[in-house]
Amino acid sequence: MVQVTSAQTEKGVIKPAGTSMIPGGRDLDPVKWTRDRYQSAPLRLTFRATTLTEAETWQRELRTKLMELLGGFPERTPLQAEVLDVRQYSGYRRERILFHSRPGVAVIGYLLIPEGRKAPHATVIAIPGHGRGVDDIVGIDEYGHDRTDKPGYQHDFAIQAVEHGLATLAIEPMAFGYRRNELIAAKGPNETACQPVAGSALLFGETMIGWRVWDVMRSIDWISTRSDLDSHRIGCMGISGGGTCTLFSAALDLRIKAAFVSGYLNTFRDSIMSVPHCMDNYVPGILNWAENYDVAGLIAPRPLFSEGGDQDPIFPVSATRESYARVKKVYEVFGAALKCNKKFSRGDTSSMECAACHSWWKLWADKRTAFRHHEGSSHRATSTFAHHNCSGVPPHSAGCTSATDCEKVHVWPAASSALYWRSP
Repeated sequence: MVQVTSAQTEKGVIKPAGTSMIPGGRDLDPVKWTRDRYQSAPLRLTFRATTLTEAETWQRELRTKLMELLGGFPERTPLQAEVLDVRQYSGYRRERILFHSRPGVAVIGYLLIPEGRKAPHATVIAIPGHGRGVDDIVGIDEYGHDRTDKPGYQHDFAIQAVEHGLATLAIEPMAFGYRRNELIAAKGPNETACQPVAGSALLFGETMIGWRVWDVMRSIDWISTRSDLDSHRIGCMGISGGGTCTLFSAALDLRIKAAFVSGYLNTFRDSIMSVPHCMDNYVPGILNWAENYDVAGLIAPRPLFSEGGDQDPIFPVSATRESYARVKKVYEVFGAALKCNKKFSRGDTSSMECAACHSWWKLWADKRTAFRHHEGSSHRATSTFAHHNCSGVPPHSAGCTSATDCEKVHVWPAASSALYWRSP
């Protein structure tokens, strides 16, 4: 038995033997060392462009480098798609589907199709965060039963999307839920197989982010095989680990015309370098080239909505605000500032219940409300406030009481309908 002396405790915390005898300033904190080292990180391809031409060149260069850092992508192979079962619910139909993203790797998920709307449907790919996996966003509880109360931090957001008129393809991320080995699955529904799978990816010189992004790319390929889904109107949304996958997928695949990222946009410095995180977040060597906000900047000028929690313990809100401000500058250079927006929820996590983003998705799904302004390659939205009978300055109208509210209530939902503009 190890005896703990009073000299080894302070405020009730047990210290390793001998630490009370070591004076401070001895460089024993590796987290501090890595953060200090961050100050000299090369970030060779961080955003510095001041013109549209420079910004487009920057995107091409960073996108190529990012694909390399993630480990590259394999050749496309037959999807071998199946519909496993179909169930009818009030307002939508749910299909359980399966396809292969590469030989030996199956992707399982659910397609939710709204009733009362004309096909082909605008479609959003929904990606859950850490937890039980895809069942936790499509209204299935831990016992496999249907539910209607939208509990937890994810609030069944795939159902929310279909309720707002979007066909929704909710996929199971690799190492979550149905896509785990038996040893991990036996530990319970909330255990993930991110370790050892993410570690295995690193041993191959690849990454879990790259593997999951490829699943999203192949999901888009699968959507393109369905005549009832519109392959030209595809969005992607996710929270936490699903937000990671959404951001990187939208950065690399231009077929994604809009992205909603919840509980992820931040800096690598203040999140995965400073706070314990799942190792599926790490991309070897990325700080030689770019930060989190640079990856997000690759989405421009396509619509991007970022949601964060103002007390999120693993994605600190101050760094989320910093990162968002840098992404906004990218959109400004593209002349598309109105197509980048944010919302902060109260509490330690993002809510996935943002009224502004619901308006955004709903407007996107309805061709009749499409906003078709187009000015050259910058995709600049014009006359946005006039479109909503609001000047943008006091007195405001139709639900907005300030410039900030005006941006949330009017500008962002209108600008997001850029999905009907010419694709970048």
